[in-house]
Amino acid sequence: MAHIIVFGNEKGGSGKSTSCMHTATALSRSGQRVGALDLDLRQRTFTRYLENRTDYAAKNDIALPTPRATGLPKVDRAEIDEGESPFDKSLGLAVAELEADCDFIVIDCPGSHTRLSQVAHSLADTLVTPLNDSFVDFDLLARIEPETGRILGPSVYSEMVWHARQLRAKAGLRAIDWIVLRNRLGAQEMHNKRKMGQALEELSSRIGFRVAPGFSERVIFRELFPRGMTLLDLRDIGISNLNLSNIAARQEVRDLLRALNLPGVDVAF
Repeated sequence: MAHIIVFGNEKGGSGKSTSCMHTATALSRSGQRVGALDLDLRQRTFTRYLENRTDYAAKNDIALPTPRATGLPKVDRAEIDEGESPFDKSLGLAVAELEADCDFIVIDCPGSHTRLSQVAHSLADTLVTPLNDSFVDFDLLARIEPETGRILGPSVYSEMVWHARQLRAKAGLRAIDWIVLRNRLGAQEMHNKRKMGQALEELSSRIGFRVAPGFSERVIFRELFPRGMTLLDLRDIGISNLNLSNIAARQEVRDLLRALNLPGVDVAF
């Protein structure tokens, strides 16, 4: 069976689709067969990123390792069992199609709570939750006491992950490896970064996730999207003399793949 990696976060603007695209492309570059599925039916950022990549490669006559994307098939209501959701059926069919010839399936969830996102979380072997490195977004994971910063309890999103874990346990599936990705790390505000790190470490032991460094805030991410490129494709588009920022950004991609600790993946790109 394919290893399913789900990128989930119920808040927008966390760099979720960028992290998702770089992970899927890095796996393709490492020789893995990768499937891609975008569950954000409104924004479709992951889908458009992949479409931009395919278009750029065709127009410039270059071969680029690219994940195989598929959409959610339409479901005939006559084929749905009583009490079954059409979203569950459609997602199950899409995953089954990709599992037939993929080693990994990378799923991008919408930045809101939907039935599709809920089901996808229960399918995850690896769950990646990108989080802006700020207490503004910390409440995605937990409720805190504003005066003292004391953690009061898990958030609605964390409870959804807990529910997904319970479903997998009942089905006899492997436990979800949950990774919280600290995205948009800034060079300044060291005191806030330190407090954020301490709060995440405390919470990680309580609700069961690992903390990993993500991507810093960089202009290049916005420049790469229209061409469907990632930081691993720079030489393919004629950028051979990398500046220090680009070199550091490529290293962040390598560090992310190592932190995911995926089975059979050699991070040698």
